[in-house]
Amino acid sequence: MLRSLKHTKKQEGKPRPLRIRTGDEVIVVSGEGRSSTPRKVLAVLPRDGKVVVEGINIMKDREKSRGGAARSSAINQQNFIEKPCPIAVSNVMLIDPQSKKRTRIKMKMQPDGTRVRAALKSGETI
Repeated sequence: MLRSLKHTKKQEGKPRPLRIRTGDEVIVVSGEGRSSTPRKVLAVLPRDGKVVVEGINIMKDREKSRGGAARSSAINQQNFIEKPCPIAVSNVMLIDPQSKKRTRIKMKMQPDGTRVRAALKSGETI
């Protein structure tokens, strides 16, 4: 019984490195915002395995009112802020710079020993 519970716990520790970086062009392949339109990555959350993509998963948040005397008028004039929320990194794919289609990524070693990301379909460096 204890052994089975031990393996079901989420492993803590170092987060798995993501191959998507801030500023990359991606396509959302699954979920509510699925489309073939290229979108920009605004933030990467490696600990959670999520990314924030421009124009996808937009949530409205209420701006908090300040002051006590103007509170009654502030209730009538609530300001809403639209902000993008994170989505799972498995729902997005990078765009191949050569063919402009979605692709998987592999890590390639340069002659000087540095590792770079390369598109799996064309082999071109991202």
